[in-house]
Amino acid sequence: CVKVIAVCWGSIICFPVMRRNPFMELYNPTQTELSGAAVLHQARRDQVVDACRVYSASSRKRRVLTPGDLKHLVVDEDHELIYCYVPKVACTNWKRVMMVLTGRGKYSDPMEIPSNEAHVPSNLKTLNQYSIAEINHRLKNYLKFLFVREPFERLVSAYRNKFTLKYNSSFHKRFGTRIIRRYRKNATQDALLNGADVKFKEFIEYLVDPATQRDGLNEHWQTVYQLCHPCHIHYDMVGKYETLEEDANYLLQLVGVGDSLRFPTYAKSTRTTDAMTAQFFSNISTQQQIQLYQLYKLDFLMFNYSIPSYLRLE
Repeated sequence: CVKVIAVCWGSIICFPVMRRNPFMELYNPTQTELSGAAVLHQARRDQVVDACRVYSASSRKRRVLTPGDLKHLVVDEDHELIYCYVPKVACTNWKRVMMVLTGRGKYSDPMEIPSNEAHVPSNLKTLNQYSIAEINHRLKNYLKFLFVREPFERLVSAYRNKFTLKYNSSFHKRFGTRIIRRYRKNATQDALLNGADVKFKEFIEYLVDPATQRDGLNEHWQTVYQLCHPCHIHYDMVGKYETLEEDANYLLQLVGVGDSLRFPTYAKSTRTTDAMTAQFFSNISTQQQIQLYQLYKLDFLMFNYSIPSYLRLE
């Protein structure tokens, strides 16, 4: 059966988002694969639906999507595919793959595409660039997917990448100076000017500050719930960073390109791990841990991540 969810734009235009099962339409898996991967991905979709139902029942807020909400949804017309990219969840490699898929022969190997090239907005088309009717058609008929990651591991990865590496001076200037000005007592003039040495504790203070949440979070530490709107848009596949290669190549099989295109594999020695995340959180107060968990709670619930053992919530 087909589930229909009504999504409204503004207060006037509404369109239905049809949820189909691409596992039956696009790919003929063996019985073993069907009973394994398809069942797994159905369970992940059900988890999202259940979490959305609980959240909807407990929330007084009923917001509607606007075109600006769809700027993270990358569209591949040739393969009728929509990918919602989440920073710090292999999105550079996924953008490379999408460039291969949409390039019509311009690229063959994703890793030949420089990482900075993958993030040039004009290289990929996003759903907010279409008319309402075109958006409606694509949400109903294209295969939609996203990849997620343990929320606090993703958060620490974002901090390490944006605040501890010298080449990210634009983030230091844009966010680091603001964070140091607000939360560091007796900051040096150099720190106030360059913002290059933000401590993780200061970053967390910034995140849980109501003023930050009113202003809106940057995409690198924004929740998946806010970036991809899984309670409004029903994704056909929810991939996980923890099973990245397996999920990614299964998706490429579904699309029908699995024989000619593989997701890039590489062992990254600097990757943020659970143990590393626990170490970063060891100096965060219980109150701030509770506030932070509340901020990312929906991501934990929707994507079936358990509360980390190192977290102090009492």
